[in-house]
Amino acid sequence: MSSLLIVGADRLGSIPKKLEGLGFNEIIHMDGRKVQMVKKEIPSHIDLILVLTDFINHNLTAVLKRRAMEQAIPVCYAKRSWCSIYQAIGKCDYCCSNLKSCQLTKER
Repeated sequence: MSSLLIVGADRLGSIPKKLEGLGFNEIIHMDGRKVQMVKKEIPSHIDLILVLTDFINHNLTAVLKRRAMEQAIPVCYAKRSWCSIYQAIGKCDYCCSNLKSCQLTKER
């Protein structure tokens, strides 16, 4: 079971369905534009954080990176396009540590 936190972008469109196809069972989205988002904590059950760099508060990115390091959660950075997201997750530490169950390595 894998859970993913997506930070950035106002709308995700079909991205969550495609991520479910890669094996993510729970996908949580935070838009990341408002200043108050900096105060929110990372849920404890998150396995991977995906930051969509096109639409995010820069201060939130720094705070998120620090908190993720403290909790040992890998962070991937991508633009809001499926191609960029797919490549970022494939190069991320999360994919490498879960190699046996990773859908990305099976497709290569």
